[in-house]
Amino acid sequence: MPKRPSLPDTIAPTWLVVQLLGTLFVAGTLLTAREPAAWIWACYGVASACWLGFVALASRRPKTAAALLAASATLPAAIVGWAGDSSAIILSVIALGRLATLTTVSVGAILGIGLLDIVLAVASHLLAGHSLGEALADPGVMLLLVLIGLNRRQYEVQATQAEALLEQTRVAQAEHARAAALDERTRIAREIHDVLAHSLGALGVQLELAEALLAERSDVDGVLTSIRRSRRLAADGLVEARNAVTALRRDVLPLADALASAAATHARDHRVTVDFDADGEPRPLPSAVVVALVGIAREALTNAGKHAPGEDIRVRLSYEPGAVKLDVRNARTEFTRTGEGFGLAGMRERLALAGGTLTSGPEDGHWRVLAEVRS
Repeated sequence: MPKRPSLPDTIAPTWLVVQLLGTLFVAGTLLTAREPAAWIWACYGVASACWLGFVALASRRPKTAAALLAASATLPAAIVGWAGDSSAIILSVIALGRLATLTTVSVGAILGIGLLDIVLAVASHLLAGHSLGEALADPGVMLLLVLIGLNRRQYEVQATQAEALLEQTRVAQAEHARAAALDERTRIAREIHDVLAHSLGALGVQLELAEALLAERSDVDGVLTSIRRSRRLAADGLVEARNAVTALRRDVLPLADALASAAATHARDHRVTVDFDADGEPRPLPSAVVVALVGIAREALTNAGKHAPGEDIRVRLSYEPGAVKLDVRNARTEFTRTGEGFGLAGMRERLALAGGTLTSGPEDGHWRVLAEVRS
């Protein structure tokens, strides 16, 4: 969640509030100062001018503003021993404390300027004839303000880093959402392709059969039966296409049940025997794997209906340790005309995304399709 702004930030930026308050303190210190020496007043004037220069340039030229602020802290520190009151040390610690909070200046530079001001303050006290205890009092205040300023600086650095990290998180989440949307669109496109390829492929087989019955045998009854079956296939395909996107967002059927249903449908529509059996201990599988394997089975059945019409088919699902295998083959003793089709090529790519492999081709007088997924 975004960081809630502090009370000063609801009125004006914190840095502006600090600099306005600092300016008021500088003005108040000069108005209450009682220094007899003109050269001390000159140092005060130069230090105050440097402070005003910092205030004016802080947002536009941060490096120049930081240099002016360092001068505003150093000049009063060099004369604290000769100052008649506490005006010099007040001017110095105001500028030094503000310098320590700047994130545009390195910590090393801040500590270096702070150490320089402390040395100058001690030296000015000793040169003015003050005792060592008096000489160490003002540097102690300077050190305290530097530490307080550095603590505030660290807080601002962490806040800036947190804001940057939050922005990076927002960008990453947006990219992740975009990638997920593209992935979902690709998945939906594949699912619709599989549904339409299966339905239209089966429909094409029925229409070819009807054409052959009419042209070669003038079998009107057979043609009518094939046309009725084609109409049912078209209706079923349309329903499946409409439900494809919704099915992607629902829990899919268990793999064995979905394969048994596909085998029964193909056997009914093509009037062939489709033997289905499953062995091994069933276990839950990711929906992407289930959808991919069912799509492969449908495509293999469609290809069998196209290129080996009337031939029986065997579908076998095996749950093995560390893998699930789907084996689809034409149950016949002689190998004649077969084909893989473009659908299985697409399914091979889809199964690869789910961590599986797909092979197909002739084997022992059968056309075999074998899909394997590690799980």
